Amino acid sequence: MGKNPLTIFAILGLVGGMIGISYFLRDSAWWVVLLVAYGIGAFFNHALFVMIHECSHHLLFKIKALNRLAAILSNLPIVFPSAISFERYHIKHHSFQGVHELDADLPDFWEAKWINNTTLGKALWLLLFPVFQVIRTFRLKEIKPVDGWIITNWTIQLSFDVAIWVFIGPQAFAFMLASFFFSVGLHPLGARWIQEHYLTLDENQETYSYYGGLNTLAFNVGFHNEHHDFPSIPWNRLPELKKSAPTFYDSLFSHQSWTKLFFRFLFDKKISLYSRTVRNERGKVKLTDESKPDLEMVKEKELA
Repeated sequence: MGKNPLTIFAILGLVGGMIGISYFLRDSAWWVVLLVAYGIGAFFNHALFVMIHECSHHLLFKIKALNRLAAILSNLPIVFPSAISFERYHIKHHSFQGVHELDADLPDFWEAKWINNTTLGKALWLLLFPVFQVIRTFRLKEIKPVDGWIITNWTIQLSFDVAIWVFIGPQAFAFMLASFFFSVGLHPLGARWIQEHYLTLDENQETYSYYGGLNTLAFNVGFHNEHHDFPSIPWNRLPELKKSAPTFYDSLFSHQSWTKLFFRFLFDKKISLYSRTVRNERGKVKLTDESKPDLEMVKEKELA
């Protein structure tokens, strides 16, 4: 466990790379902009999401404010101000995974019913995933939607967006916007959201890791079981954690290909937005007449 301040250099490189690519595309045809966004920009943008994730756990610096400023910096090419809000909702996800009123990672009931298990519906869901993600946040009543940090995030982000449009051009802005939607949606990278908590391999295992080659470009975000077990370990040390505890992690089901999972999610009727573990009453265990575990077991489950 600890901090990795060197991550800031990855952030600077990714942000600089996105600005540089957008500059080279300033006079390009729209089809070129979209093609580069899908093939290159999506990977940059996805990596920046991982950087925001690292900052949300304060894994760069000891001072919280510096982590939040680093998150706001990471947010710039993503177009929409979300870094500070993500921290609030993501920490709730760790504390109350699967609790509908507290975990924004869980689809809304109407969302799951509407999309269900159809290929067209799931493709549309991936394409518009950021929209659904924003709508979900309205059900989390315990999180303050606006404060000084949120306003700072919005002010800096909107200023950056305007600057890209005015000083580089609309194609540059479109490149960043398209990269954002591809990085979290209708793209093999979008399978990451399915990999993490959808019951794709075993109905008794609700969290999965991904150990494929794209972890190199995604800063090991695929090591998801490891991250949930030890959220205070930075991205570069997660493979070391897995290697040091093979008894715990090698025995779990895992994914080796986001691309394979992407197509399986689209075409496998057995996988839908209902393929999630849902808890009630803030995650507390409910005793029934048929099952009366001893008190120590109940305490262990509540702590988990």
